[in-house]
Amino acid sequence: MEKTVYHIVVPEYWDKYKDFDYYRSPTFVEEKFIHLSKKEQVEGTLNRYFTDREKILLLHIDTAKLSAELIYESATNQELFPHLYGKLNKSAIVNVEELSRGENGFFKY
Repeated sequence: MEKTVYHIVVPEYWDKYKDFDYYRSPTFVEEKFIHLSKKEQVEGTLNRYFTDREKILLLHIDTAKLSAELIYESATNQELFPHLYGKLNKSAIVNVEELSRGENGFFKY
């Protein structure tokens, strides 16, 4: 299991949780988990789902500090992605990195 996993969020949604000690993704209520990525999955996720965004935030999450259950599950392409079944406690977030799209229109990570 990875020591660090990542979550991609748009800045305006992240701002909604600035006064809370936890975070829940926009799809949490429907899906009951938060989508995360391993390091090698970040760039693909950015360029599949965030092509309409100029800037995004990448949350670096220490898996040892998570208070909710982390489960690796198969996605539609049979690749295993980490999913967090519960709120993301902000104490597990070790870095919030802002990323911008490159000149070619894609994110590079």
